[in-house]
Amino acid sequence: MIEIVTVTERGAALKFTAFKLTGVKARVILFALVLAASSTQSGRAYAADSCTAWGDAPATLLADPVPACPEGGSLLGPWPDSDGTDRYACVWTPANVSQSTPLPMVVFLHPSLYTADVIAYTNLLEYFNTAKLSAKARPRGYIVLAPEGRNTTHHYPTGDASGPGWDNWYRQFQSPATVPGNPPENVDAEAIDHFIGVETATGGVDPDRIYMTGWSNGAAMAYIYALNRPNIAAISVYSSPDPWAFTDDLCEQTPVAGTPASISEIQIADPGVPTLQVHNACDLAAICPNTERMEGRLRMAGVATDDVIIGNPKKPTDAFYQHRTRQCIAQCGTNPDGDGTNLEGIYNHSRWPTKWTRAMLAYMRKHPLNTRGKK
Repeated sequence: MIEIVTVTERGAALKFTAFKLTGVKARVILFALVLAASSTQSGRAYAADSCTAWGDAPATLLADPVPACPEGGSLLGPWPDSDGTDRYACVWTPANVSQSTPLPMVVFLHPSLYTADVIAYTNLLEYFNTAKLSAKARPRGYIVLAPEGRNTTHHYPTGDASGPGWDNWYRQFQSPATVPGNPPENVDAEAIDHFIGVETATGGVDPDRIYMTGWSNGAAMAYIYALNRPNIAAISVYSSPDPWAFTDDLCEQTPVAGTPASISEIQIADPGVPTLQVHNACDLAAICPNTERMEGRLRMAGVATDDVIIGNPKKPTDAFYQHRTRQCIAQCGTNPDGDGTNLEGIYNHSRWPTKWTRAMLAYMRKHPLNTRGKK
């Protein structure tokens, strides 16, 4: 069965179409089609001497998608960022939320090539009325906020050279007034800030329990955003490439807690955020060794990192392995910079790890903001 949901993009003739599919072959075909379609849009090439203290230059805007907010979600926006681009978000709110019973909030960032509507391919919305993310037995549930990225150029391989996503390559995440030279802030971070602020202002959000999650490029943005925002309690993501160093990015940087020694390093403002990543032993473009190196660098910067690698088959006929394993699969790539691809890696990467969602939510619950640094 194929259900087509069309999302239009302001200022552009193209339409971005998501397919709600059932069946293993249908999902593989979907991901291959999206990669093939995106390869017709060429990304912008950068010379290494164009790198700055904030990594690459800001991404080039192509269009601003408007999500449909499936499964009963409500659309927020438009809100213009500092570039004048209209920004949007989707929100799903449990019926029991109120100022007297504020709930945790889970902020979901979508993968590249997709819009916020891809949340329908996860099972995050299956638990938002019933899961326990607070310390007490009641109330249950959590607010889900899904900001929408922009259609821009990317520093990924050809199949993902441009499209909807998040700019984790321009890494100025602070207020310009607080930074020498007043460099403009990353506008995607501005948009996430804004929509978190909109929901927090309702009085229905528990300020000690605002969490980040994401998928692929969205997971990378969740890392770099949360590690620069003191109001985020914890992050728990799926299949993140390193937002500071992966594949075609010529302006790679190493995150550090102190003052950078050169432009090859960048300071993270809030290294105290606990982090969990679930990722595949066999993944797209050698993400497994890439993210293992990233987590090692984060630990060197003082960041608490928890890691779950999945890909151990319970029986030989298993298709999508979600059982925990100990190491990356060498046949799927060994280059920590990210390299190459394979059908199994594409297949694994294109699906949310549904059996691990409850564990990801449990990790969030164990790490409220008001207990950070306490034993």
